[in-house]
Amino acid sequence: MALKSKLGFGMMRLPVKSGDPTDFDYEQLFQMVDTFIEAGYNYFDTSYVYHNGKSEDAVRKAVIERHPRESVLIATKFPTFDLKTEDEIEPIFARQLENLGVEYIDYYLLHNFQTVYYDGVDGNGGVVKTCHLIDHALKWKADGKIKHLGFSFHSSPELLDRILTEHPEFEFVQIPVNYLDWNSELVRAREAYEVIRRHGRLVIIMEPVKGGGLAMVPEKVKERLKEMDADASVASWAMRFTGGLDGVICNLSGMSTLEQLKDNIHTIQSLDPLTEDEKEQLLGDVVRIYKDAGPYGADLSRYAGLTLHGAAVTAIMEGYSVCQLQPDPGFSDENNYFKNVVAEKAHLDIFGELPEEKVILADGTDATEEVRAAEQWLIQNSF
Repeated sequence: MALKSKLGFGMMRLPVKSGDPTDFDYEQLFQMVDTFIEAGYNYFDTSYVYHNGKSEDAVRKAVIERHPRESVLIATKFPTFDLKTEDEIEPIFARQLENLGVEYIDYYLLHNFQTVYYDGVDGNGGVVKTCHLIDHALKWKADGKIKHLGFSFHSSPELLDRILTEHPEFEFVQIPVNYLDWNSELVRAREAYEVIRRHGRLVIIMEPVKGGGLAMVPEKVKERLKEMDADASVASWAMRFTGGLDGVICNLSGMSTLEQLKDNIHTIQSLDPLTEDEKEQLLGDVVRIYKDAGPYGADLSRYAGLTLHGAAVTAIMEGYSVCQLQPDPGFSDENNYFKNVVAEKAHLDIFGELPEEKVILADGTDATEEVRAAEQWLIQNSF
């Protein structure tokens, strides 16, 4: 079954009827799935853990039980971050097939590869290696239970380069890419994308609208985007940014309403790649205005050259500040990267006891308290 377009339906923010993330609004979800397929799209992305472990069930009910299996592409992910022992691996994969109601999975990902799971905090090997997770996945592929094997990634471009060098059997990598994270100090989306393409692998883009953070933007950002094109939706700029990248299997969007889905479909169907001038304005003026709306602003030069527990202080303050502008500050890309920077640079576990360190600015100001406060927030919201 071939991929029909570059828009993928991310099943991690599905419509619900109450505060319970498993209380799905199936009437709306069925409408969304049908509209998506009728528009010519067929890629559905879920995982073992989304919606408190019930997203795969929702995919079965909304997609598999209502549409021919051969007409859709199903992607799901192994919960690397929950893995403790190797004997857990096979039962989890068997449950995923059962949850989805399928005999094979089109695109299978090892979820959330990062420093602490691949190398371990001490650098001597994380659960990916100690539990031989990749070997199990390769066996599933050899048995025809997986059609395409890849992984999602939330760590440094240096680690990504090493993984793809050590494991050329991976066909694709899923990474967060959007114009705000493109040159982010923590996420480093541009560098990660370039590593994947340099290895000749394909890319699946997640968070093109940054979990809604590039749809619900600060008012001054909205005003600036409307100056660029009064008729374009705010979110369309984010979709156009990622839609112009090459080597991309699809752009995933975690759509929660029929209205959001229709807006994304309209954007993709009428996709007009950004001009060089538009791209320059997005990555320059728009990103600066966005960051200026945060508590520490866009100019972090006063922290330049300083580190705390191995992480650049500018990265800590930028990450904290950008998170505060998101619809869900505690669930933003930056939160998933910070612990890996500290593990990679200093071999420290952010959830353990961290050594006392001072942050002194060039003018002699002691900024330790404010930087530690930002660091603690990132630690408390890390996942």
